Amino acid sequence: MSGQPIFILSEGSRRTRGSDAQNNNIMAAKAVAEAVRTTLGPKGMDKMLVDSMGDVIITNDGATILREMDIEHPAAKMIVEISKTQDAEVGDGTTTAAVLAGELLASAEELLEDGIHPTIISAGYRLAADKANAIVKSIALDVSVDDTETLKKIAATAITGKGAESNKAKLSDLVVSAVCAITKTDAHGKVIADTDKIKVEKRAGGSIGDSELIDGVIIDKERVHPNMPTMMKDAKILLLGAAVEYKKTETKSEIKISSPDQMLSFIEQEEAMLKEIINKVMASGANVVFCQKGIDDLAQYYLAKAGVLAARRIKQSDMTRLSEATNARIITNIDEITPADLGSAKLVAEKETTGSKMIYVTGCPGIKTVSLFLHGGTEHVVDALDRAVEDAVRVVGVAIEDQKIVVGGGAPEIEISLRLREYASTLSGREQLAVSKFADALEIIPQTLAENAGLDPINMLAEMKAAHEKGNKTAGLNVYIGKVEDMYKNNVLEPLRIKTQAINAATESTIMILRIDDVIASAKAAPMPQGGGMGGMSM
Repeated sequence: MSGQPIFILSEGSRRTRGSDAQNNNIMAAKAVAEAVRTTLGPKGMDKMLVDSMGDVIITNDGATILREMDIEHPAAKMIVEISKTQDAEVGDGTTTAAVLAGELLASAEELLEDGIHPTIISAGYRLAADKANAIVKSIALDVSVDDTETLKKIAATAITGKGAESNKAKLSDLVVSAVCAITKTDAHGKVIADTDKIKVEKRAGGSIGDSELIDGVIIDKERVHPNMPTMMKDAKILLLGAAVEYKKTETKSEIKISSPDQMLSFIEQEEAMLKEIINKVMASGANVVFCQKGIDDLAQYYLAKAGVLAARRIKQSDMTRLSEATNARIITNIDEITPADLGSAKLVAEKETTGSKMIYVTGCPGIKTVSLFLHGGTEHVVDALDRAVEDAVRVVGVAIEDQKIVVGGGAPEIEISLRLREYASTLSGREQLAVSKFADALEIIPQTLAENAGLDPINMLAEMKAAHEKGNKTAGLNVYIGKVEDMYKNNVLEPLRIKTQAINAATESTIMILRIDDVIASAKAAPMPQGGGMGGMSM
């Protein structure tokens, strides 16, 4: 038996070990980070993404780019996860998180080449991340719910660089008004800004300046029958989760009709069933009906004759929003409708909006719900505007909840980098090398801002460091004029959570990738691209 190989993996499986596995993973993750790096900052460029169906997305939003890219490499997918988590947690800073993770891996690669073990690098990175969070919290500024001017600056910072700068003053005003409208304080005194209560609707047509804030719910549907009223004051609203149609039998059945009288009787019976359903709706006192499913043509006629405004095929999310806003219950059994199940609103009206009709439900007594209605010249413009406003809404909500903000323009990263180097000198083990590399990696953010603005990154970094050493902790890069200025005076503000979340997510993912020294791909798995490349990336 001596010398005979022992096979423990199925035929066709591939295994990459040691430094090869680490290098492949690091190269793949760096390639993803590099793909979004040019989009960072107000001077960042856009990416055009074309999917397999030929649909086009033009954006510089990191989360959108990484989500739409067809990535196969498992390590590269971890960078995508960082971006998704950042988007879910904060709503902005997705590119920052991905670029930081890529640079942390690049710095770790240099340490690996110097013979430092991955566990020592991981320990150093953890120390650096904890210290970085403490430093950034120490330089954070306070903001209150009532400080609308500062909140508008935060919204404007999120919108900048996403194709809507010319109207960012108006959009910031709309965003802050929307978030403040749904903000409430719970029993423990904690401020909660549930941004899910803000619905964003968009329409191609008009200009960005035509965008408006509606105090209520907008439903992207129109009334089902032209004879129905277009407006209903003091509306009594019924929300139906069941179809207003003939009841179909549960079992498969067959009806044999042998004479015209029987056919006529069958049709009359169906109509009588439908009329009975409508009578039950009318008996409840409802004058507005929103149905999640279909409404039969004959039922539409009966409802129109009764002067009821009805809409069908309403999305589940809109039904839930209507239920919360109007205090109506969603009814799934028509036989059990009672007046107590109805909701109310001061006005339900169908309005013409750039070639299509929508239903506005305003003056609602329930949970505060507002809608942002965005307009743009083309479909691509309004899609980009939608992403920018969604980001702005989320960051304003986060700032209100945490009540802590930092300046932008690369200022926090420079401050953390300088303080981390001081901290590294207090450590005695090899971890200090990892902490120093972590400090170097943070400089990728201001460096990239300078590069994307066509400035000399070395000169800009040197100027920023000099300003911070003099005690100016808010000195950042003004990319428009190519000078180092006070970012607080320049109104470049972001929630503290953008920085802490980006640092934590990038560090944890980097450590996870570094600790992998063996990649075993089964025969059924997609083949791993050689050299850590990304498969099928459409850009």
